[in-house]
Amino acid sequence: MLNVKRAYNFNAGPSALPLSVIEKAQAELADFKGLGMSVMEISHRSKDFDAVHNQTISLMKELFRIPENYEVLFLQGGASLQFAMVPLNFLAPGKKAAYCLTGSWSEKAFKEAKIVGDAYEAASSKDTNYSYIPALSALKYDQDSAYLHITTNNTIFGTEWQEYPETGSVPLIADMSSDILSRPVDISKFSLIYAGAQKNLGPSGVTLVIARRDLLEKANPKLLTMLSYGTHVKNNSMFNTPPTFGIYMMGLVLQWVKEQGGVDAIYKHNVAKAALVYDTIDASEGFYKGHARPDSRSLMNITFRLGSEELEKKFLAEAKTAGFVGLNGHRSVGGCRASAYNAVPYEACQALKDFMIKFQKENN
Repeated sequence: MLNVKRAYNFNAGPSALPLSVIEKAQAELADFKGLGMSVMEISHRSKDFDAVHNQTISLMKELFRIPENYEVLFLQGGASLQFAMVPLNFLAPGKKAAYCLTGSWSEKAFKEAKIVGDAYEAASSKDTNYSYIPALSALKYDQDSAYLHITTNNTIFGTEWQEYPETGSVPLIADMSSDILSRPVDISKFSLIYAGAQKNLGPSGVTLVIARRDLLEKANPKLLTMLSYGTHVKNNSMFNTPPTFGIYMMGLVLQWVKEQGGVDAIYKHNVAKAALVYDTIDASEGFYKGHARPDSRSLMNITFRLGSEELEKKFLAEAKTAGFVGLNGHRSVGGCRASAYNAVPYEACQALKDFMIKFQKENN
């Protein structure tokens, strides 16, 4: 066991990792599987890393219940590169792509798509500074659209899709960077899912892509090699040197999820953690003001404000002294944010609840 005092880590990303995962990685850091080398030192073409790579894919398929007609890829460039790769591969000339705007990251994805081709808004919640997820009935998109893109969880504004649209013949594509593996998902609703690892899957540096084969078959065949999904499918994500340590760490995190009882158990745990903080906000009689509308609240990112910026600064300063990390809101919106990703323990959320109650009593 690591003999260190762990912070109450509410960072939005990179974020908390399970302590047991860090300890496992520490134990294997200098000598992986008796090879006398770190996993960072062995060849990505070796049978030893091949086993790590394929085991991580297998665990991902098992835990997220990914059907057999989907490919699982480990890429680089973060979700930001996916903002471009998705339209480059699937937004054909003469077609239009629909985007639902629910926060900063969906705006960035939309911006990239408009550079590539013809993209339009299917719905937006910008009118209230992204405090809610548009109703499914409010989504307006053409049935011949190349795809509909959504961002399932919005880290900056603290909103999350509670249910997903049924899009019929229109491929549904999702950025799940900040809530992947936090709750059960019917993968069959989606044609493609992508997610940066640094919130629920592992350290930064590796990006997960889950893509249905029938969509991949429609991809643009005339792309630069590295920007084509087909390149990475054909080479099992090893066309070039992959982020080996990130994949190894993702495998350890997925094994940890399995040991917790799988995604169903993780989801119940996440609901209980988030309730500790949301209940405190709701019971504060306006001392704490949640940004997200209650019917759109995120389990992963809990956003709130206090009565004044001066009071918020005091709250954040005292929270830092008390051992809390990462409670500042995003620089673009201010306020406070507690990111309670999978690896954030229940005890950390309980400690935050106790601190919030105490701070309110002392400053009301």
